[in-house]
Amino acid sequence: MHLKRKLAVIAGLAPLLIFTLPAATANAHGYVSSPASRQAQCAQGIVACGNIKYEPQSVEGPKGLRSCHANLGQFAELSDDNKGWRVSNVGSSASFTWTFTARHRTANYEYYIGGTRVGFVDGGNVQPPATVTHNINFGGFSGRQKLLAIWNIGDTVNAFYSCVDLNIGGGGGNPPTTTTQPPTTTPPTTTPPPAGGTWAANTAYSVGQTVTYGGSTYRCRQAHTSLPGWEPPNAAALWEKI
Repeated sequence: MHLKRKLAVIAGLAPLLIFTLPAATANAHGYVSSPASRQAQCAQGIVACGNIKYEPQSVEGPKGLRSCHANLGQFAELSDDNKGWRVSNVGSSASFTWTFTARHRTANYEYYIGGTRVGFVDGGNVQPPATVTHNINFGGFSGRQKLLAIWNIGDTVNAFYSCVDLNIGGGGGNPPTTTTQPPTTTPPTTTPPPAGGTWAANTAYSVGQTVTYGGSTYRCRQAHTSLPGWEPPNAAALWEKI
């Protein structure tokens, strides 16, 4: 009887032990929404993507990674540099806004171009507001670059990852959506290509010229010098498909 009573006591405590265990993971989610990160472009339908379009905030993996998809196989397309991501034209610095769908205490934020950390912001180990914006200076980097933004969670081993495609030194914003003349830079060459040529960056185009891109033909709407990110499908103010 003595042994039976002991077993009954243990059995009675078991449910209590099970239901009072702490959760194994934290419910924290977020991503860079501006300039539009790769997962933000998926969510907005700018680029055709898989399941990440439904959960851009879920690119979560162990701290210390340097990949756009946090080494998650279901989000591997975020690390495909040839997928046709829209490039944001920025100056020598830019503001990056994180959008959080589930806020959690934050250790810090890091920003990398290649293997170089170009930005660090202390999170104070406190819960952030719904959005957070940081101004990041790119140092000596210029031209087409891929920036990796990292949100390091304060009380778990995980972090959230977002990659943003930039044209540093290309001015602010994306190609114009009105008839306003876009900013120009001094390109390596300003020789107009013959009609029917293939579109190329850093090339002067005049009104009425035609180019081919991605198997389609486009006519120039307004004179400009092209920049990376201003491909005809991405710059309706500059090109019309014919």
